[in-house]
Amino acid sequence: MFYKPFGQYEVGEIWTSFGRTITESDVVSFAGLSGDFFPLHVDEEYARTTQFGRRIAHGMLVLSISTGLLHFEPGIIAAFYGIDHLRFIAPTFIGDTIHLNTTITELQDRKESQGLVTIKQDILKQTGETVITGNLKLLLNRA
Repeated sequence: MFYKPFGQYEVGEIWTSFGRTITESDVVSFAGLSGDFFPLHVDEEYARTTQFGRRIAHGMLVLSISTGLLHFEPGIIAAFYGIDHLRFIAPTFIGDTIHLNTTITELQDRKESQGLVTIKQDILKQTGETVITGNLKLLLNRA
């Protein structure tokens, strides 16, 4: 999505990513990297006793994987600026395939050489259910 300079985007532009399946390896690796071994993610017996009935992927793992679904062109992206109104709406299970639906909602001039793009980002799984939503902000170069 972010492969062209700031001045070439328009409010209302829509983009959908390809899919990515969340694997057991993803969950285990993320637990090790983050230190988040909460039993809902890594203990099947515990997870069976919860409202979800089985293990779920870390919300932050799913959010992190979503950044890999965005196309970031070196030289175009200056910086990740933040996420507003981030909400974890529904669980993502091991084996679910996620993709992004994005819409540009705001463009702000920053410096002569940069601008701030805000996109409404919804992370959905194969059922069409939104699992995470938020307003992603990126600082883009003009050229």
